[in-house]
Amino acid sequence: MTDIEDYENVVIGSGEAGKYLAWTLAPSGAKTIVVERSMIGGSCPNVACLPSKNVIHSAKVASFFRRASEFGIETGEWRVNMEGVRRRKRKMVDELIAIHENRYHSSGAEFLMGSARFVGPRTFEVALRDGGTRVLRGEKVFLNLGTRSALPGIPGLAEAKPLSHVEALELDVVPERLMIIGGGYIGLEFAQAFRRFGAEVTVIHRDERLLAGEDPEVSAGLLEILQGEGIRFEFSSSATRVEGVSGESVRVSITGASEESVVEGTHVLVATGRTPNTESIDAAAGGVALDGRGYIQVDERLQTTADGVWAMGDCAGSPLFTHISFDDFRIVKDQLAGGSRTTTGRSVPWTLFTDPELARVGLNETEARARGISYRLAKLPMAGVLRARTLDERQGFMKALIGEDDRILGFTALGVNAGEILSMVQIAMLGNLPYTALRDAVLTHPTLSEGLVFLFMTVPAK
Repeated sequence: MTDIEDYENVVIGSGEAGKYLAWTLAPSGAKTIVVERSMIGGSCPNVACLPSKNVIHSAKVASFFRRASEFGIETGEWRVNMEGVRRRKRKMVDELIAIHENRYHSSGAEFLMGSARFVGPRTFEVALRDGGTRVLRGEKVFLNLGTRSALPGIPGLAEAKPLSHVEALELDVVPERLMIIGGGYIGLEFAQAFRRFGAEVTVIHRDERLLAGEDPEVSAGLLEILQGEGIRFEFSSSATRVEGVSGESVRVSITGASEESVVEGTHVLVATGRTPNTESIDAAAGGVALDGRGYIQVDERLQTTADGVWAMGDCAGSPLFTHISFDDFRIVKDQLAGGSRTTTGRSVPWTLFTDPELARVGLNETEARARGISYRLAKLPMAGVLRARTLDERQGFMKALIGEDDRILGFTALGVNAGEILSMVQIAMLGNLPYTALRDAVLTHPTLSEGLVFLFMTVPAK
């Protein structure tokens, strides 16, 4: 066997949690190495969060061209140049990779490109990308393996060479007719973006409504917006067979609640969920247990079943958000310093980056009712926010649940820059402030956040 190289810290995967942990541990003088299989910085800056929002913003600009007359602008002929959209996205990704490389260099952490697998407790054999192998052993090991798009076992789907979000971000042409299997976050964001670029879009969704975990009025409001842009939906439908090749001609057979039908298009995008990148790590050889879905089993401190081994981010079954992976890093960092921070009870905000955005933190009405929690409801249409009127972005609404002690139990916003508005409410919730702190605040006029004053003025009296 190749000689074993010993390190204080071995980090497998350079995603959000892994890279920040390495950048924190290495400058203190701890001998630290990061092993990355494919993408410096993980999926978020390369093929997921940031590139997708970059492309979504290009689609927003395209929508402004279509709406130009609303703003008193006269335009001539124009078109979407997907090569230009891709070039802008690639430029941002290249800049982000350079930033990551500089951070590794300045931190003193060693960075290694290769595929790692356990060959013993806290010990890995790494097949180097450029050839050869190294064997690494860590006093402490941190797994940040991430997830990837799941490919369901639909007959003919793999042979059709479908797009995932990764390939969709690399398209240099606008699909003529795009079919999207899956109506979750990724499916909806791409559906709207490509519709705005000029594609005909059909979303095949297994549930009877969008985002079934959200309140019905939220699902209905989002559906109205997306259908208003010309996106077609097939609800309560499952794809049963795929024929053809994506990029040329594709037929998707679907079974609905009462009938079978066929949807035809030029491209098909699969957005049916994620699967953990644990199949090649040989977790058992390292004493690391996986659950039935292949995620790494961890406790509330993110410790695995193996001594001295932690798992962070998507692969640990944490909520699939980059900001949660960053919080995983903070939890592990605190543990290493002798602290007691855990995942128990942490706030998990999220934003769907459609236009307008949908954002939520805390309870919605459906969850509150299911748990028997009493609340008072505050609600305000976005048209009631004067800044939204100046932007001519009046779609949607905000609502908040208020507890018996006047604290905010939850907040949902479907509206322009909803994710930014959300943060103000979340800070109030984290500080255990009563809703009156926002109701009575003096906020700048006219801003979107000012709408919170008027939202909380609608709270019914006790």
